[in-house]
Amino acid sequence: MRTPSKSPPSERKLNSAKLSPTQRTPVKLRRPPPKLNLRSPVFDVQRFLDSAGLGRKLAKFRGKETVFAQGDPANNVMYIQEGGVKLTVVNETGKEAIVGILGPGDFFGEGCLAGQSIRMATATTTALTTVLEIEKHEVMRVLHEEHEFSDRFIAYTLARNARVEEDLIDQLFNSSEKRLARTLLLLARYGAQDQPQKVIPNVSQETLAEMIGTTRSRVNFFMNKFRKLGFIQYDGEIHVNKSLLSVVLHD
Repeated sequence: MRTPSKSPPSERKLNSAKLSPTQRTPVKLRRPPPKLNLRSPVFDVQRFLDSAGLGRKLAKFRGKETVFAQGDPANNVMYIQEGGVKLTVVNETGKEAIVGILGPGDFFGEGCLAGQSIRMATATTTALTTVLEIEKHEVMRVLHEEHEFSDRFIAYTLARNARVEEDLIDQLFNSSEKRLARTLLLLARYGAQDQPQKVIPNVSQETLAEMIGTTRSRVNFFMNKFRKLGFIQYDGEIHVNKSLLSVVLHD
């Protein structure tokens, strides 16, 4: 009988080295590194407009203080946080005209973005006012990079252009009584998306007369009429009621 051949020493060593399933060492798989979140933080338009930072600063003014004068260099855009601003223009003979009265949430001085190198009007505060001054290059940067801001700014600009056209039509075709009623409603912000303020502080009858192109005596006559009809309450400040719309809508 043949004797069973023995395995070579090297093969016996390999066989002895084999591990049973319960003895096998588990192999740890390397997980891929977590993906980095490369998305930038959401741009907060109102936070941008309410705070100072690179390329923008807050400025506070007393009442009847000049923010900038007609003929000054135009190198930034202004945003009113609180208070009010009156825009006036003076012609070569020294005659002054009021071209707008602005309040919280309004921009002004944006002509620099359209190539104006000097201010075309004088901006004067009508009360204690806080203004955010945004340098031209910073406005251009944000308009290009932040769609939320550009949407808001473009919407404001279009609305203001429409307002200028309406002012011209109002001046050409409406009576001084209707022009005064419309001006009071606009100053009280009726029709705006935010809540109307209903109270117009520190607007004299002389200012109203300049805005609508009539005399102070005519403004005084219509203001007394509006008060008797309950459209306004007038005690230093002007409280505007929505019923004043009836004067504008009446043919």
